[in-house]
Amino acid sequence: MLAVYHGYSSPSPIGSSLLYLIPIITILILVFWGIIFAFIMRFVRKWKIGTMHRYGNETALDVLEKRYARGEIDKNEFEEKKRDLGRE
Repeated sequence: MLAVYHGYSSPSPIGSSLLYLIPIITILILVFWGIIFAFIMRFVRKWKIGTMHRYGNETALDVLEKRYARGEIDKNEFEEKKRDLGRE
């Protein structure tokens, strides 16, 4: 016997009653990935801001001068690194 298709019901194997779930599931997947993306961006921004606070807008020469002032490097090393930076 042949199956006869009558009316507006879907010939889909999952049935017409579940077809309305496709857009809902698609939206839920997009929301899920949006939340994941937002958390990643938040983490990156926090890390970037933390790094900026740690080092500020200091130039390499500023850092070198501070290290010399604290006694971490001696005068010869300071002068050598200063030349490497292109500043006499």
